[in-house]
Amino acid sequence: MNESFQKVRDLLERVPRRHNADNVKEINSIVDEYEDVLRQLESNPQLEPVIAGYFEALDPIRRTIKESNHAKHSKKAKDDLFDDASGQLKDSMEDLLRLEASL
Repeated sequence: MNESFQKVRDLLERVPRRHNADNVKEINSIVDEYEDVLRQLESNPQLEPVIAGYFEALDPIRRTIKESNHAKHSKKAKDDLFDDASGQLKDSMEDLLRLEASL
């Protein structure tokens, strides 16, 4: 379980803040890896009931990332959407790490 939480810390450090093509790929990769870590944590009976909410946060984050890459948006709108998605992802990860501290 400690390895899973360490992986979340590592992923948190990798979350990009600026929108560009490489960062869109990177944040999508981070979201996928985060989902894998959540699955590992969910297999722990002690954590299973609490982890579901973290999965629910992933779809809106993915939608916002996708929207940030839409050609119809201005550069500023793309930056704002990407910043929103990365902020939501960081918030989710930080919340999960606070959960670890309470165990």
